[in-house]
This record gives sequence, structure tokens and C-alpha cells, in this order.
Amino acid sequence: MKYVLTGSLGNITKPLAEKLIAAGHEVTIISSSKERESAITKLGAKAAIGTVENAGFLDRVFKGADAIYTMVPPNFKTADWKKYIRDTGKVYAAAIQSSGVKKVVHLSSIGAHMPVGCGPVSGMHFVEQELDALSGVDTKLLRPGYFYTNFYGNIGMIKTAGIFGNNYGGDTTVVLTHPNDIAGAAAEELLKLDFTGRSIRYIASDERTSKEITTVIGAAIGKPDLQYVEFKDEDALKGAMQAGLPEDVAANFVEMGSAIRSGEMFADYKKNKPALAKTKLEDFAKEFAIAYKNS
Repeated sequence: MKYVLTGSLGNITKPLAEKLIAAGHEVTIISSSKERESAITKLGAKAAIGTVENAGFLDRVFKGADAIYTMVPPNFKTADWKKYIRDTGKVYAAAIQSSGVKKVVHLSSIGAHMPVGCGPVSGMHFVEQELDALSGVDTKLLRPGYFYTNFYGNIGMIKTAGIFGNNYGGDTTVVLTHPNDIAGAAAEELLKLDFTGRSIRYIASDERTSKEITTVIGAAIGKPDLQYVEFKDEDALKGAMQAGLPEDVAANFVEMGSAIRSGEMFADYKKNKPALAKTKLEDFAKEFAIAYKNS
């Protein structure tokens, strides 16, 4: 089988590629970085260097593939994050239709049922709509929870302010997912290719409150008294901008936090809950401790 993967050598695409290659399949990895080409080749895959914002490039790379894995790369420099996400979805849809690809596994997100009010995830809602409109294409939409790896963004806060926090309460339950578990689910879908039409797969590794997350991470880094602090939206926005994020990106993160606070981000997930994947919070905390030590 021939697979094309977007996402360069990111924390989902790399382990996904490794699984497909180990199963004896031909894998092409799209990356915008020429510097990644040798690492991709060393992995045992073919490198296609170009941007996912170029429909012509994607059409050429997608042609002949039995299935593709798509995701929208992060872009923290854009002036309109939601528009960038939606526009990338339009490019994907055009290239998929013109190239003749019939099977697509797409990385969306928990909360993508929300057309408004969920920050960048609401942008992903419209990417799903673009893919839904394709004719004769079977699409599996992966909707993972909040990435454990997002917590790396709190390292500076812990080191400078001695706290762990966000703009939702300490008793708020957050659905968490490890990138390795996402890669495992994507590999399973791509290797089976038994999905038809449009279908959704939720992926969750653990469900924990913010206070529990803080306690587990605090213990892992030698700070058992680490406290969780709930920020007001305006303070969260100010803090994100002070950390260097553009205002639009910071505002989108705050909006997503408010959707977590209200519970709406996880509303559809709760109606379609999957069995939890293997990587629990305590497992990730060991990875966090290493990153914290080395930062």
C-alpha cells in the first residue's frame, strides 16, 4: 500500500510513519522543511518537500496513494488563525478531489462539533465540512482530546511564578490524549482502511481534573505543593501575549479555554465516549519531568 502523510516529523506523524513502514508499506512524508529530508529518508520514507497551502503540489504528491493522513500544521504567525485553518482545509479538499484519493484519515479535534466558541478547534469544524463535501471519498475524522504536550507551555509559568493554571477551574475535568495514542489510532485506521463514508473516532488517553493534573505533574518535577490557579479570561489573554503569542492566537487559546470551562468542548465526546487509550497522566508526567529539567 502507498500512504502519504502530512505533518513532517511531528510527534504524531513520525510514530505513525514508523508503524506503517514496519508493516511493509510505502510511505511518503510531506514536509515544508528541506532540512528534514535526510531524516525522513533515514526513517525509510520518501520525502516530498513543499507546503500544504499549495493545492498543485498536494495533487501531485497525493496521486496514486491508497490513502492519506492530513492535518493542519500550527501557524502562530497568522493574523487570523481560524481563517488559516479553514483555508488549509479548502486546499486539502481541492487536492484530494483532483488527485483521485479515495481514503482520508484526518486529524481534527475534540470540540470540532462547535462552529463557534472553541478557538482554533472551531476552525477545524469547517475543515471537517470541506472534507464532508467531497464526492466519492471515505473520510475518518480523528478527534483527540487536549494534547498532553500542550502542558509544556506551562513550564515557564511554573519556573517563574511557581503555579500551574489556565482560564478554567481546578475541578474542571479535561479529556487528555497522548500523541502516541493518536498515532496508534491513525495507524489502525490506515492499515485496515475499512471505514466508509464519513465517520468520527474520538481518542482519549485519560480524564482528569485540573487540580489532579497539577498534583501529578507537581509530584513528577519535585514540587508536591504546586498549586493550580484559575485565571480570568482577560488575565489569561494578557499572559499569553506577554509570552510572545500574537493577539489573535492568544485570543483563540482563551476562547478554547472558555469552551473547556463551560464543558461544551467535550459535550459531543461524552455522547460518543471511546475506551481510554493506554497512556495515562502519570506516564506523561515522566516525560514532562524530563522536559522541565532540560528547559
